Amino acid sequence: MKPIILIPARMASTRLPGKPMADIHGRPMIVHVLEAARAAGIGPVAVACDAPEIEAAVRAAGGTAVMVAEDLPSGTDRIERALALLDPGGTHDVVVNLQGDLPAIPPALLQAVLTPLKEPGVDIATLVAPIVNAEEAAAPSVVKCACAFAAGQTVAAALYFSRGCIPSGEGPLWHHIGLYAFRRTALARFVALPASPLENREKLEQLRALEAGMRIAVARVDHAPFGVDTPADLARARAVLHPGLAAQRSDQK
Repeated sequence: MKPIILIPARMASTRLPGKPMADIHGRPMIVHVLEAARAAGIGPVAVACDAPEIEAAVRAAGGTAVMVAEDLPSGTDRIERALALLDPGGTHDVVVNLQGDLPAIPPALLQAVLTPLKEPGVDIATLVAPIVNAEEAAAPSVVKCACAFAAGQTVAAALYFSRGCIPSGEGPLWHHIGLYAFRRTALARFVALPASPLENREKLEQLRALEAGMRIAVARVDHAPFGVDTPADLARARAVLHPGLAAQRSDQK
């Protein structure tokens, strides 16, 4: 595999306007995400953005940024467009879609998301973590994945995703982490598909892939990283991160 990490970032946010440029210890949030991606050491990293200020911040941090149309329907469409601009020759056969609002993501998760793609028949790889309490299980904002891991295995097929609490009955529940690794051919196919009925119903675009017969597999990790969607989330990110984290991430490369 020859992966590339692409980070979609846009200024529009209903709950936290200008989110990618939110200050965390003197640097924009998008730069913290960029540094985490670099620290994973799995391939080149670029930001797909819609605003000159994001582009300038990324380049000031020594990163690569590409401007893409802001009218594209989703972050997945933005990374597909950015990939065509950055790698028209097709050097990279795997694309990791890292959301730009995960400033505290451990670099190890970016390595883990590639694991399911070792199986040739898997089109898209993603991650899950155990759900640890009833509040998390009941929250519609926590997407659940119906999957079952064989004894001793850390990779399983994803059978369905829902905002509801699935599956029923006794056993573990799995919190889906919105980090994806697409085979390049699968990404091209996915963005060409129309939105599907279950995608529209659940408001989960990964269901489009399942309804089209594409195979999604998940790797399990211990904990789900938190995303920044609200001012309270931003305060939490400032508490969790610290100015020395960039140096630590550099040491992990």
